[in-house]
Amino acid sequence: MPKRTRFTTWRPLATAATAALLATLVTPAAAHAAPRGSEPVYSYADAVREAVWVDTGLDGDRDGRTDRVAVDIVRPREPARQGRKVPVIMDASPYYSCCGRGNESQKKTYDANGDVVRMPLYYDNYFVPRGYAVVGVDLAGTSRSDGCVDVGGRSDVRSAKAVVDWLNGRGVAYTTRTGPTRADAGWTNGRTGMIGKSWDGTIANGVAATGVRGLETIVPISAISSWYDYYFQQGAPLYDSGPDWLSNYVNSPDARAKCGAVQQKLADGAPRSGDWTPLWSERDYVKAARKVRASVFLVHGMQDLNVRMKHVGQWWDALARHGVERKIWLSQTGHVDPFDFRRATWVETLHRWFDHELMGYDNGIDREPMADIERAPDRWTTSRTWPPSGTRAATLRPGQGAQDGVGTLGLRRGHGTASFTDDPALSETDWAAAIDRATPEKAGFVTRPLVRDLRLSGSSEVTVTATPSTSAAHLSAVLVDIGPATIRDYADSGEGITTLTDRTCWGASTTGDSACFKETKAKTADVDYTIVSRGWADLGTHASARKGAPLTPGKRYTITLDLAATDHVVPRGHRLALIIAGTDRGLIDPPQADRPRLTLDLPRTSARVPFTGGAAAFARATSGAAPATPDDALLDGVREPRTTQRVPEGSR
Repeated sequence: MPKRTRFTTWRPLATAATAALLATLVTPAAAHAAPRGSEPVYSYADAVREAVWVDTGLDGDRDGRTDRVAVDIVRPREPARQGRKVPVIMDASPYYSCCGRGNESQKKTYDANGDVVRMPLYYDNYFVPRGYAVVGVDLAGTSRSDGCVDVGGRSDVRSAKAVVDWLNGRGVAYTTRTGPTRADAGWTNGRTGMIGKSWDGTIANGVAATGVRGLETIVPISAISSWYDYYFQQGAPLYDSGPDWLSNYVNSPDARAKCGAVQQKLADGAPRSGDWTPLWSERDYVKAARKVRASVFLVHGMQDLNVRMKHVGQWWDALARHGVERKIWLSQTGHVDPFDFRRATWVETLHRWFDHELMGYDNGIDREPMADIERAPDRWTTSRTWPPSGTRAATLRPGQGAQDGVGTLGLRRGHGTASFTDDPALSETDWAAAIDRATPEKAGFVTRPLVRDLRLSGSSEVTVTATPSTSAAHLSAVLVDIGPATIRDYADSGEGITTLTDRTCWGASTTGDSACFKETKAKTADVDYTIVSRGWADLGTHASARKGAPLTPGKRYTITLDLAATDHVVPRGHRLALIIAGTDRGLIDPPQADRPRLTLDLPRTSARVPFTGGAAAFARATSGAAPATPDDALLDGVREPRTTQRVPEGSR
């Protein structure tokens, strides 16, 4: 299948004549000059509100008939009257009735005829007056849909893909859940963009990975790229439950009564051993990146401890390898929608993105920098490409220091050993706070104070050679910026934002669907260190990341831990630290062994970290003198990471 070129060399731009023609076709009023974007010229109050049920072709609930998924539609009335067709913005979600969407947990509401009155979020209020249809799909097994939730599997993805097919004339829909009357999608040109946060964005990833035609772009926000990596990392369990629990959490009452077989299949296919199974292969969208036709505008919080940044790095890199057009925003927040951390800029950017991708406007967004990165609360920078040109991995080596457990980090191979004992009562914040102290639960390695800024960009990896004292052991590796900063307080309940009482409005309103939402502001913390990136593994997966095995106490093993993607500048005067330890409390579960002790072979332990300028930039930045007397005072950081939700949703 032919691939698009990278973001900065987009598809050929529209000529003036083509742009003028587009203006005639997709905007209600002719203009002397080609317009730069869609305008709010259609009536939101008079919009068509309707529901259809799309046939998925599956019978997940085994009731003897194929499942139909509910599709709620809000679209401008005027274009159809004028013989013109509109593109679609679609959010497919399991949360429309059980949990709600957005910072205010909005749910769909309906009138007496069963047509949607309030569509959650602002998309319909803002985009319908601008000539888009907005479509909210209840995933199979949720709300008014048939079927069963299978947590990112065939049913989930096909729920949404079937709708894209119907919008493009390839599927069948009905005017009711059980009736025979078919519904037509003749009001749309089929050009569809999918958007959504968390599970919703995950479905967008999954549908794009099918290569379905008509899906022109996706905007996955805080989204999963492989469901195995939501529950495990290299065998280390990230949660104490599996997808069967999650399916039951969002299934409708009707689905719960019918979907016992699906629940059991999820439980059987996702053993708590952390071994890779066929269930995870079905839910791995990264492996299907070669099929993606849609462009991707990816948004994620670099401190998201629900859907963690590993999902970003592996998906982004796979899309890049296959030439998919891409754009990215990376914030300092946790699991937060950009509408709640950069509202005005986000709405403007998303508007221009959809105008370019779905309406064909030459508005210049394709020629702008690929990446927006939040360096400090509400302070953003851009990169022409991401990771930036000239970024190369440097191999950093831990070495012994003046005291055991307080070592050095540089380019020269170290010698000797370092040891620690797993303490599942402690977390990365405890380790980082005591980086200059010899403590029994971690091994820490720190550079000299930097003489110039040093930028990390992309995904790192840490190779550890360790000898365990027990038959099971978990490992954590953490990169830390040691130095004072003001950051978003991602460990707070708001995950970096505070919700205010004042409201601002984004689009048109009706009595039943307001376009006005509570404002937010950054929730900040003054810290002495910042966690930059994290990774975990079960040492039992040393031979295969997909299958663990018992360890032989006293035997040496080598394993490479994948660290999450990030983009962070360690400022001049700060230090970069690598911490290797056991259980990271609240983020992974402890091993089935009592307090393993691990001894690191330092010459065979290293970290590959992507720096702008590579190893040479690291060498220049760390060329200063070592501090005369390290200060071993405890450092302040954010509170311990709270035990994260077992639901890839979060109301924020």
